[in-house]
Amino acid sequence: MTRLTVVDLARIAVFAALIAALAQASVHLFGNAVPVTGQTLGIMLAGLVLGAVRGGLAALVYVVLGAIGLPIFAGGTGGMGVISGPTGGFILAFPVAAFVIGLLVRRHMSGSVAFTASVLAGIGLIYLAGVPWLAWRLGISAEEAMLAGAVTFLPGDLIKAGLATYVALGVHRAYPALRAERAAQPEPAGKTA
Repeated sequence: MTRLTVVDLARIAVFAALIAALAQASVHLFGNAVPVTGQTLGIMLAGLVLGAVRGGLAALVYVVLGAIGLPIFAGGTGGMGVISGPTGGFILAFPVAAFVIGLLVRRHMSGSVAFTASVLAGIGLIYLAGVPWLAWRLGISAEEAMLAGAVTFLPGDLIKAGLATYVALGVHRAYPALRAERAAQPEPAGKTA
């Protein structure tokens, strides 16, 4: 298991706060139950900048704080009602998505790798969990849920993946030691190099 330093804990807290701040930039398009928010941008950045363990923990801290009632989810909401509501599947996927993004860029961080990781995990995994949950909670068909919870958001999410890639590459250029720390994170338990 990775031993976290005080600096790691501070970075995790800062990224949890960043995700919460980005979540407040939310808009419901066309009366859709799922808002367009900046929180997925924060999830992508957490995985790309902090790596798998720290990025996943930052997203987990965000989800736990929101679940216990802090008004940090989209639109200043919080509590288990949000988790059990139509967007709960998307939110619950955030820690896994940040973790997988960090794993995918662990060995090599280029623009194409970072963008691909953001698309596969920051969009794909989140949709994979969120769309069926949305269908279940709203009592709609899989096709309706796919349209309401994924297709409508895909262009914006692709833009967020590009923006996250651009920002993360800039951060790693400006702070090469951070990039080295991210790459030096030990493999998750049970995985060998």
